[in-house]
Amino acid sequence: MKNAAIICGGYSSEFDISVKSAVNIFNNFPENYTPYLVEITKKGWKVRIKNQLIDFNSETFVFLLDGKEVKIDLSIIYIHGDPGENGKLQSYLDMIDMAYVNSGPLASQLSFDKWFCNQFLKGFGYLVAESIYMTKESQRISNEAIISQLKLPLFVKPCDSGSSYGISKVNHENELTKSIDEAFSEGDSIILEGFLDGTEVTCGVYNSKSGIVTLPLTEIVTENDFFDFEAKYKGLSEEITPARISSELTEKVQKITKEVYGLLQLKSICRVDFMIVKGEPFIIEVNTIPGFSNESIVPKMIEANGMTAKELWTEILEKELETIFI
Repeated sequence: MKNAAIICGGYSSEFDISVKSAVNIFNNFPENYTPYLVEITKKGWKVRIKNQLIDFNSETFVFLLDGKEVKIDLSIIYIHGDPGENGKLQSYLDMIDMAYVNSGPLASQLSFDKWFCNQFLKGFGYLVAESIYMTKESQRISNEAIISQLKLPLFVKPCDSGSSYGISKVNHENELTKSIDEAFSEGDSIILEGFLDGTEVTCGVYNSKSGIVTLPLTEIVTENDFFDFEAKYKGLSEEITPARISSELTEKVQKITKEVYGLLQLKSICRVDFMIVKGEPFIIEVNTIPGFSNESIVPKMIEANGMTAKELWTEILEKELETIFI
């Protein structure tokens, strides 16, 4: 029986959400593997066995359990944000020849940066919101110029954060400077996007031995001004699966999702978020490590598809590891 590390935690504001996702995966892991929760912090790597944290050798992927060495055979990266979702950990695992089932370094890094990902997809003809890119080092664009181009309301987002940390909806000009500062507190680059007035839906997708599979769409209806952290994790949104859109539009969104999954060379479970505006799907962002806690959207999609989480991970592991363990 192979030993699997579910790597979680990380260095970003999403630490706790990552751990919750990993625990849910751990509780639904296929029986033909022995899973272990491996938490990463800036202080080091630890294996969580019940309520005990055990030292973990990140170079050899070995730890001691009851006086015996346990060697990890494969990994699932479930760190939201740095260093998991941005490709850093994937690069490291490639260097030490450790098998993992996630998207590779380039796909992860590109998908994680909202600006570069959307510009990449725009180059292939996909619809995205009009936007402006800014860095801490670049010359600050005036509020007047931003509003002249994007109009109000608009969104300000860190390019490289998840769970809606640092994201603001700006309805009035006097809110813009504060929103930009808040976004920069989460990262070195930000994206300002024009408001898309429509129906928000999201589509889960993964690869199996039978090909790329899309899950039922979820429609997001939030009580807040937008789908922010509170709406996502504190019950201030209604997530309707399947989404209340036509079958033709559902098929169109699923088709685009499959194309994006293949174009970005993604692996494992991912999620693509859309805003439907006048019957046309605009891509909002691509999530290579979507939330998997009990409050998250993807587990609800899996249930609506007539599957269990264990069945999903069985299919993913069979597909992604078929050329590694033969």
